[in-house]
Amino acid sequence: MAPKGDNVVVSNIKLERIFSMKGGKGEASYANNSQAQAIHARSMLHLLKETLDSVQLSSPDVPFVVVDLGCSSGSNTIYIVDVIIKHITKRYEASGIDPPEFSAFFSDLPSNDFNTLFQLLPPLANYGAGSMEECLAADNHRSYFAAGVPGSFYRRLFPSRSIDLFHSAFSLHWLSQVPESVVDKRSTAYNKGRVFIHGAEECTAKAYKKQYQTDLASFLRARSKEMKKGGSMFLVCLGRTSVDPTDQGGPGILFGTHFQDAWDDLLQEGLITSDKRDTFNIPVYASSLQDFKEVVEADGSFTINKLEIFKGGSPLVVNQPDDAAEVGRALANSCRSVAGVLVDAHIGEKLSGELFSRVEKRGTSHAKELLEKLQFYHIVASLSFS
Repeated sequence: MAPKGDNVVVSNIKLERIFSMKGGKGEASYANNSQAQAIHARSMLHLLKETLDSVQLSSPDVPFVVVDLGCSSGSNTIYIVDVIIKHITKRYEASGIDPPEFSAFFSDLPSNDFNTLFQLLPPLANYGAGSMEECLAADNHRSYFAAGVPGSFYRRLFPSRSIDLFHSAFSLHWLSQVPESVVDKRSTAYNKGRVFIHGAEECTAKAYKKQYQTDLASFLRARSKEMKKGGSMFLVCLGRTSVDPTDQGGPGILFGTHFQDAWDDLLQEGLITSDKRDTFNIPVYASSLQDFKEVVEADGSFTINKLEIFKGGSPLVVNQPDDAAEVGRALANSCRSVAGVLVDAHIGEKLSGELFSRVEKRGTSHAKELLEKLQFYHIVASLSFS
């Protein structure tokens, strides 16, 4: 649960202590606002399956271990793990080998709502009642042992050489922290007047890029210790098509326009100070392919099998595109489901509610433009370890 009160500067807190997607099953929860991620993930299944075909199959006497990093609290992670295990099972069967037992680890920060996630897990199939094939065929049952692993994926999470496959979608664009220089008034990178780097000064964007590449290097270093030889990773994170890091594309529209303007509204209405606004920054960086590639190549542990920009589409899923009020609600709920915990910690839940009501109002006024222009691109990377 996020700290309450209005004297908390999120930038100076270890983000991993408080950060998570919004838990529970309410209107603004991640569980009820991750339909876009589900659509985008399904559109990339053919790329995921290419990666699964490259994983070295281990002995059937040893469990095959899958990890979803940044699993959050919705059903998307359960769907993807199911796809992975069914595909790997078919590979074993095609090779004339009985499939092994499967283990799946769902990992996210300690503040993640694991309770909601585990309530969504189907019951375990009865291994003692028959073969693995019968377990896999059992309707509404899972064919793997499940466990939650709390912790930051920018550090070690698992024993050495223990994981066959890492999957991470829509998570690696979240930084481990807002760069300190961005909230330091004495720094040229101080992001005065903004809550995101979209449209910021070049030196601010450079600080974000450095933090992103430092974090990604830490992520790769940890995975290179944990992965079995012949293992693979399938990674999806927000990307951009522009070479200019101050042009964050879709995330820039999400956090750098109406969300930004809502902060300015609170300031103009005397509800917050300029310092309160200027010390809040969204810890997200939409990377270019080059930004990503530089880190992977510098690490040297992984072979890049595929690295591309994939057009995911809009983060707003609405039933009635002509209903401006529904579009406004979708924008506010989309922002709140991913950043609401940070806003609550920074200005308190009451002012946070005021902020997102203004996001909704502004989104309603610009509904048509949002549906036309708010598009996400993703970096899709398939890496193997040998």
